[in-house]
Order: sequence, then C-alpha cells, then structure tokens
Amino acid sequence: MEGKKVADFTADSTKGSFKLSAHKGHPVVLYFYPKDNTPGCTTEGAQFRDLYPQFKKLGATIVGCSRDSLKSHEGFKEKMAFPFELLSDAEEKLCSQFGVIKMKNMYGKKVRGIERSTFVIDSNGKLAKEWRGVKVPGHAQAVLDFVKTL
Repeated sequence: MEGKKVADFTADSTKGSFKLSAHKGHPVVLYFYPKDNTPGCTTEGAQFRDLYPQFKKLGATIVGCSRDSLKSHEGFKEKMAFPFELLSDAEEKLCSQFGVIKMKNMYGKKVRGIERSTFVIDSNGKLAKEWRGVKVPGHAQAVLDFVKTL
C-alpha cells in the first residue's frame, strides 16, 4: 500500500467533519486505536499529545480513530487535553479502507477489534508509511522521526 494514493474519505470528528483532501499539502498522521479510556490507548494518545507541537512545526495533522462514539471521543479528548481531533468510525468504513480490523485474543476469547496501527499520508495524498501491530512505548516518537524525513 505504501506509495499508493489514499482514497479520499470523510469521517465524523470531534470538530465536525474531517475530510482527508482538505489537508492536501500537509502530511496527515492517522492512528487507529482500539478504545477510548483504556490504558494503552490513553498512553498512545498522551504521547502524540506531548509531541504535538513538534508535529505542528512540520505542518503535520494528527488524527486518532476508533469505533467509539463522538460522545465518548469528546469526553476522552477533553479529559486528556488532546490538541488534535478524534474520528468516530462506528460503521468501520475507515477501518475497512485501511484493513485494521483483526481477530484478537482478549482474556482467552476471540474478539473482533482494531489492530493498533498508524498511517502517514504525505502532502500529496500518498501513503508514505504504515505501522501495524503497534507497541505503544516510543511509537509516537518513531512516527515523528519519520515525518521529519518527508
């Protein structure tokens, strides 16, 4: 998928509607996470939040995405003071577009859920880099380091 144009999409966000093509000319960091207010997702979001000023200096837009409702996202965003928007993908349209829904083991049970993944879309709308099966520690810094190379 890297190097290919990403199909334009629109999704509900904590700031109204988010349209990928509206960010042409700037890199977009789109990270998918399983669920609001869970330990790993909270830590991951906090790391992107803490590095946000550096992403902003590079002209990059960060957006987080999960299947949670906008109401859940708004509470999570406020509680964590995220300076970026969260996208609600309850119908899994974006999850399908990026292929992030996987069968996972949760306490010995098979469950369908989002595999923690991050995608960097370059200023021309092409997929520059993808990370799948992300481990949270140090991930946001690795993404920032990559964005610096664009």
